Parts: sequence; C-alpha cells; structure tokens
Amino acid sequence: MTKTPKTSGKTTAAKAPEATPASNPVAAAGAAIERALVDPLTSALKRAGLRRAQKSAGETTPAPAAAATGAGKPGLAISPLAVPFPLIPPIAGVEIATGRAGFYKHERPDLLLMSFPQGASAAGVFTRHGVGSAPVDWCKRQLAATGGADVRALVVNAGCANSFTGRPGADAVRRVATAVGKRMDCRQRDVMMASTGVIGVILDDAKITARLPEVETRLKADAWAEAGRAIMTTDTFPKGAFATAVIDGHEVKIAGIAKGSGMIAPDMATMLAFVATDAAIAPAALQTLVSLYTRTTFNCVTVDGDRSTNDTLLLFATGQSGAPKIHRAGDKRLADFREKLEGVLLDLALQLVRDGEGATKFVKITVNGAESHASARKIARTIAESPLVKTAFAGEDANWGRIVMAVGRADEPVAREKISVKFGDLYAARDGLISAEYDEAKMSAYVKNQAFEVSVDVGVGKGSATVWTCDLTKQYVAINGDYRS
Repeated sequence: MTKTPKTSGKTTAAKAPEATPASNPVAAAGAAIERALVDPLTSALKRAGLRRAQKSAGETTPAPAAAATGAGKPGLAISPLAVPFPLIPPIAGVEIATGRAGFYKHERPDLLLMSFPQGASAAGVFTRHGVGSAPVDWCKRQLAATGGADVRALVVNAGCANSFTGRPGADAVRRVATAVGKRMDCRQRDVMMASTGVIGVILDDAKITARLPEVETRLKADAWAEAGRAIMTTDTFPKGAFATAVIDGHEVKIAGIAKGSGMIAPDMATMLAFVATDAAIAPAALQTLVSLYTRTTFNCVTVDGDRSTNDTLLLFATGQSGAPKIHRAGDKRLADFREKLEGVLLDLALQLVRDGEGATKFVKITVNGAESHASARKIARTIAESPLVKTAFAGEDANWGRIVMAVGRADEPVAREKISVKFGDLYAARDGLISAEYDEAKMSAYVKNQAFEVSVDVGVGKGSATVWTCDLTKQYVAINGDYRS
C-alpha cells in the first residue's frame, strides 16, 4: 500500500489522463485499443473477456485460509478471505531473487530482482494518477524508447514509493537502473523499476545497489513465492497465479504475482503486478493484450476507491517455450493463451479484494440494464465504493436502501420505476418498489456468508458490468491510522 509520509498528509487521487506523449508507442498502443473497440476482431476479444469476467461467479465462494502470511506488516492478522499461494513452476528464461535492502525497521525481504534473457518482450499498463511516481515515469519512458523489445531485468522495492519526489527521486531510479545494467551487461533502459510504500520519501538507492551483488548470486528459476512475499506492504498474504496454455501445439506457461491491500481502485491501487510467460510474443501484440485484459480484470476491482500513484502491471514474454513467435494479438493461434492470460490477471485482481485492508466480506456486484457498459460500470463502482454500502456489508445488514441510494448518485440514466435489487437469488426490490417476496430473515442470513453477490437492474438498456469489492470495517481505520508507525 502506498501512503504519504507524516510530513505530507494523505494524497488525493486525481482523475487526470495518463501523461504520455502521443508519440509514445506504449501510449499509442493504449489509444489503439480505444480505437479498436470498433474493430470487429478486437471487439470480439473484448466481448469474450467481459463474458468470462461475468462468468466468474464461482470466484465468490469462500476460499481456504492461507497457511502463512510471509512478510507483511507485523501484527496484521491473515485475511479471513485469504487463498493459498499456488504452486508455480519455473518459467523458462525467468530468474528471481529477493533480499533485504532495509526499507523496513523489522526484519523482512523488501527487494525483488528478476532477470530475463536477451530478446524478451515487455509491455505495461500504469496508473493514470495525476501525480504518478518516479519508477512509473521511468518504465513508461523506457518502454517508449525500446518499444518493449529486449527488456532484461526488473527491480522492485517495498517500503518506499519514491512518489512525489521530483528530480532527486528520478535520479535515484536512474542510478539503480545503471547499477543493474552494469551487473547484468545490459543498457539501463532495459531495466524496469517499481516501488511501493510511503509517498513523498526519496528512494535511498544506495540501499538497493549495496545489496545487488549479494542478491544477484541468489537468482534462481524457482522463487515465485519468495517474490510474492518480498513486495508485500500491508498485504496479509502473498498473491500468485499460474496457468498453462497451448500455442500452435506447444505448451506455454503464464505466472504472475501481485501486491495490494488498500488504496485499491485501479484505473489502468496500491497495486503492483508482474506476469511472465515463456511464450514468444512480439512487444506490440503483448501491449495490446495487457491493455485489453486490464479492463476486465484489475479495472473491475475496488477496495476503497483510492487510486495509487504507483500502480504498475508489467507483462514479460521470454520466448523460451519453443512455440512460434506471434506478432498479432488477434492471431487465432493465441486463442487459448488470451483466455488463460485473462484468467491469471483476474485471479490476481480478485486476490487484491480478498486481502482488502480489514476485509471480512468478498462481494460481487453486477449491474444490468444500463444504457451502456460504461454506464453500468460507473453504477457498479459507485455501489462498490460507497462507505454506507460497505459498512452495511461489514455489519451483515442487507440494507438494500443504501444500494438504491448509490445507484441514484452515480448520475447515470436509470428508470426508477423499473429498478430491481437482488442479494443472491433473493429480491429486495423489484419494479421500483420493495419486493412482494422480500424476506428480511433470509436476506440477513445470506449476507452472513463470507462471500455473496448483489445484482441490480436499472431498466434502461442492455449494458452490464461487474465489479468486485469488500466491506469496510473498523480494522481498515486502524490499519490506515497507524500505517507509518
């Protein structure tokens, strides 16, 4: 979770567009996605992605508790919604090492190094926050310069966001990239950077560069769980996902880790996610895929409605699987890969919600009958981010009136006389009135589940969207009240 230091107060999320020049290939790829929504092929891909996200109702069933938290903030209990870290095998071409740079007072890993082979492709989606951060600026600039070709390393630190740090923060990032480039015999532009932690504190790059020789000796292929723990902040469990896919008869692997617990409302939260595959996919195609599926995964979850300055999702392709290189995101040989990639991203995104700070409820909110998908998404997010709705969830109160309140203040077209609200299969309201079959006892019993669904129909069109969220508890206040202590 990325927060402000004591001297600067909490940063407000701004709704500024991503500050990337039009000539930037990464930004151009994002713009191409917008334009491609009218393209039959990409529209089909997007619709398929939305259908798969909509079908993820199974994700709302309670999951078994994780066995251990690994490295997070001391004293934080494991989320009751936690899931175990999956068994992730090595991804050909990826080597991982972790270490302690000392950004935390207590003993814990806080530094991650990943290396990739020559010829690896990379693509990224980043925060649209108006402040941004030095590592986000660095990655965007270097991906624009290289087109995402031949990225060789990733360095991530927890404990310091290096955001709102001006030129000194940018210089610190450059020095780390230079040091890594010298050690790994690559250009500084081939090194991606990410940070998470306290906002307004300049990165002490010497802490990282001093540890690089030691960390580099520990690079190995089988360290995904360690990587997941090293990037945690207020997370209570490490987050990982894995899948296999087939490209032209060749099996390829996709693995990823993420961190995030509070300040989660991605608009691409404090959110970092790093995904790697051994497939051979050209950078432009990789960028198209990660931009497209961010929309149906990370942009469909929210914990508290606050966007972070550091949100970063990076996707790497090593090309070491033996599968043929794919140059177009719409290539039919990528059909299975596209579906599995979206699945990995959605899995990681839902784990962010399950680890929402102080969360005890995992809630799927679906809005149907809206004027458009965008309208449905805005209504769903308004419900999901309403403090009144979220505290009702925490109190196990099926207060459907608060749902209706949130629907109305989304400022989107609705037909008041047609609105319906359901908790699971139980109608609370129908056709703009309390439902004739409303049963308070059944409704109350339903919301006592750890995971449940709320669906709303606003009666004006065919637009639909799903957003996943959690409740808002006293523990959220406690965690954020003493975050820097």
